Amino acid sequence: MPDFEHFCHHFSPLDKEAADELFKDVKTKRFKKGEYIVKPGEVCKHLFFLNEGLAMICFEKEDKKFVMRFFSEQRLFTVFDSYLTQTPSEFMLVALEPTTVTMVSHENMEALCKKYHCMETFFRKLVSITPVRMMKRISEMLEENATERYNIFVKEYSTILQRISLGDIANYLGITQQSLSRIRAKK
Repeated sequence: MPDFEHFCHHFSPLDKEAADELFKDVKTKRFKKGEYIVKPGEVCKHLFFLNEGLAMICFEKEDKKFVMRFFSEQRLFTVFDSYLTQTPSEFMLVALEPTTVTMVSHENMEALCKKYHCMETFFRKLVSITPVRMMKRISEMLEENATERYNIFVKEYSTILQRISLGDIANYLGITQQSLSRIRAKK
């Protein structure tokens, strides 16, 4: 948990009392490769800090997979729409390799935000980043061609590129694996 503590203090400084209360109630869980962290139709009840491994958020429609984002070590993530509204998720979080996460329950985060201003600030910052990243992602999908989307992907995910399957990369880019192969062959 030292990595999670460091992340929290670096992301948004926490008072000692708030931090102690946050860290005493977290849980750690391991997921096998291919295992759901959150299943479609399930309410997302946790924030997840990725200690070790790799995960993605995606959804399936008409037998086609759409990958929205990948998460590697030292990232805090969740299925935000389900987490915030406590309603069933249309999305899934999947472990792409053996993955260990630290989990903060929705109930605990709500209580901490009510009790401590620093926790409310921490959570506000976390929630504020999500729409900014999603707008950037939507803009890329609408405005850039497949080659440019691949170049952006390589730049953004350079440290984990070799850990992601070509099928998942193609699904992230919104192209076929054959198109991805052609783009990669030109590099």
